[in-house]
Parts: sequence; structure tokens; C-alpha cells
Amino acid sequence: MSSIRTLLALEWTLWILTGSVWAAQPPNFVVILADDLGYADVGFHGCKDIPTPHLDRLAAGGVRCAAGYVSHSFCSPTRAGLMTGRYQHRYGHEHNPPYAPDDATIGLPPSEMTIADMLSRRGYVTGLIGKWHLGAAPPFHPMRRGFHEFFGFLGGGHRYFPEAWTGTTEYTTPLERNGQPVRETEYLTTALGREASQFVERHAARPFFLYLAFNAPHTPMEAPADVIARFSHIADEKRRIYAAMVSVMDQEIGRVLDTLRRCGVESNTLVWFMSDNGGPTPANTASNQPLRGTKGTVYEGGIRVPFVVSWPGRLPAGKVYPHPVSSLDVAPTLAALAGAEWPADRPADGVNLIPYLTGEQSDPPHATLIWRQNGSLPWAVRLGRYKLVQADAQTAPELYDLEADVSEQNGLSAQRADEVRRAREIFENWQKAMSEPRWQGPKSRRTDARSPARQTRPMSRSAEPRANFPQ
Repeated sequence: MSSIRTLLALEWTLWILTGSVWAAQPPNFVVILADDLGYADVGFHGCKDIPTPHLDRLAAGGVRCAAGYVSHSFCSPTRAGLMTGRYQHRYGHEHNPPYAPDDATIGLPPSEMTIADMLSRRGYVTGLIGKWHLGAAPPFHPMRRGFHEFFGFLGGGHRYFPEAWTGTTEYTTPLERNGQPVRETEYLTTALGREASQFVERHAARPFFLYLAFNAPHTPMEAPADVIARFSHIADEKRRIYAAMVSVMDQEIGRVLDTLRRCGVESNTLVWFMSDNGGPTPANTASNQPLRGTKGTVYEGGIRVPFVVSWPGRLPAGKVYPHPVSSLDVAPTLAALAGAEWPADRPADGVNLIPYLTGEQSDPPHATLIWRQNGSLPWAVRLGRYKLVQADAQTAPELYDLEADVSEQNGLSAQRADEVRRAREIFENWQKAMSEPRWQGPKSRRTDARSPARQTRPMSRSAEPRANFPQ
């Protein structure tokens, strides 16, 4: 740990001596990612049965992007796009990587530069708290991808109570701090919030980038019994557990927001919140209403997510931004604000959103957004107000007017053949510039666990651990 602090001090000194430091301290960045959160499961989207006061506070003080998208409908590919600002299809990261600590071929390619790399070179202290899921072998470790500090786990999911963290499988490994296993006593979501708050406290005096990647409310369905009891009004037992998981996450986000204020850096910190994909309703009871589809689909319910950008005094408070924006915009936005150099040979697919969110630029930031899975199908193109969905090889393409039909119920392909043809051409041209998937997703489910879709018993510290759950 002392060597890390020494390195950070040397980087900071070099930055000042080379004259790169701003006249005023550059902005801090906190990017918060929920895991499998439903579009409708936050108060600022009208949720009634799960209070999210701290997320609602964030939305009220910033810009809520009503058409906020992620670049994929499930976990790891979205995170790859988030870290690089580039369609993950460009470098073949289109499936979840299997948990393979000994396989140095499966993960976010080292040839790709992450936003943590760019900000670190700009003099920021960078930290990841939570879930990585971009490769478990040493070459893909967060601390080799631009992060100075890491507390969390490398795989695609984890058990929530520390009694289970004594194994070697993906969901039962001990949490680690900077490459070393640690003993933990708190519920996972609480521990991540604590560590994020402490990161802010340690580094409030210099520019920092905190990537806080919660595991909640991803399966397994586990929450503290006393929190579950607060939701006795919810009839569905699994939904009660889900509500408790979201509630604890909201509480910990509040802890981080309070720490920013207490440390006097709230007004100089941009906070970004979103989910990594739409909710997987059968698995965790997430609600994506009024959107069609769930995690794993290219309908709106799989790719449109709660999406908030807040920067007190710099971005308007309480604004609803209507145009489509993407998780691909995170890295270009942060790089632009920090004055970081973007790699010339790795052009970004995202844009700096700040001029659009402030109203300085009135045109939409993206003419098109594109999704693809499995190297070919399904795929979708958002083109202005229209979206074309090709769900499989057997069905005809489906065109929807999202401004009039956000639920994607009324197909317009027959009436608007020109729009169908135009969107298909855009996809086919885009497809030529993309790569094939570099690996397939995990091919088998672990046999030493019950399916999280069927696990509804509230878990507590005295409950018997059950190892490993599917992604």
C-alpha cells in the first residue's frame, strides 16, 4: 500500500512540475453502476413500492436522461464499452467472459485503453470499488488497466454475506484489496459503500476518479433480514428481497453523496449513475415498465436504463434530457473535462455530453445508436425517433416510433419501408467495421447451486451458504 501511495505522490508532483495542473483543481468523477436494476425501480421513474430517496436527490440535482442507453443488453460487454468509450464489438468483447483466472486470452483486450488509463496519465488518482467482470486473469486485473486502487471481486457476480466468501468459485472468492484477499464482516453492498466513501475521504485534496460498481440487485437474492422486513407490504417474497437490495444500494449511494458534501468537493464532482442493462424480471422481479423486454434483449427493456448525470452548479438541476445518450459517452465526457489525451488510433464512439446537457448544443448527440449480439443476431438501430429491431433470422424487421410508442407495440415496417431500408443499411455498414466475438459466453451452468430465479428465501448471516450462481 505504501508503494502505491508513493507512486501517486510522484505522479502528482510530476503533473504539477510539468505545468499540466489546472488553475483550479479539475473536476472529480464518480461513476456509479447498478447491476440488473429495472428501468421502473427508482423513484424518479415513478416507482412506488421501493423508496430511493438518495437516487431521487441525485436526479433532482442533475440531469435525468429519459432515453439513456447502455451499449449492450447484458453485463460484461456494457462494462467494456463504458471503460473504453467504444463499441465493444470493435474488439470482440461481445459475450460475458467465463471466470477463468488462468486464461490470459479472455478479457478486455490490453490493446484497448481505458478511461482509468487516460485519467491516471492526467494525474488523477483512480479507484474501482466493486465488480470488475472484464477478465479474471492477471493481465486484465483493474490495477493493470489504469486503476491505482481496487476493492471488490473480479467475476460476474458474488454472494452478499461474508460467511460464503471462503471458496474458489466465482461467487465465493474472498473480496480483494489491491490484489490481496481481505477478511470482511459487512453485507457486500454496505462494504462497497463504505469503501467508496473512504476513497473520497482519502483523496478529496486532489483530482480523483471513482468507479463504484455495485453487484446489487443482481442475483443471488440475498439481503439483510431487518431490511427485508421493512417491505412486508410487498406480497411477492422475491420482490421483497429485491426491494431490500435496492434500498441498501440507495442508502450507500447516499453515503457517498454525503461524503462528497462533507469533504467540500460536491460542487467540483460530476456524478454519473446508471444500470448496466435492463432488469431480468424472471430472475429478480425487476420492473422495466413501460418498456418491452428484459435484460438480454435488444428491445427497450434490455438496453434503456435509469441514467442521471449530476454536477452541481455546472449542469442544470431537475432537467429531463430527451435525446438518446449512451454509456459510451462516459469515457469521452470525462476525458474531455480532464483534458486527457484520447488515443488517436482508437477513435471514440461516444461523445462529450456536457455541451448537450447544458443546452450549449441543441442538436442530438447521436444520429444513430446500434446494438448487436452473438456476432450477428439480434440487432437493433436507433435512428432519430425510429428504432429497427431484427430479433432473429425467422421474423421480419420491426420498426417502431419510440416517441409515440416507447413500449414497442405498434410495428410500422409496412408503412415506413424507407426507414426500414435506411436503418438496415446503417447496420450493415456498421457491421463491416466490427469484429467477430473473441470468445463464447459461459457454456454451462454451475451445478453446485440453485438457480437464482428460484431462490427466494431471505438470506441472513445465520443462513447456510450456497455456492455460486449463474450470471
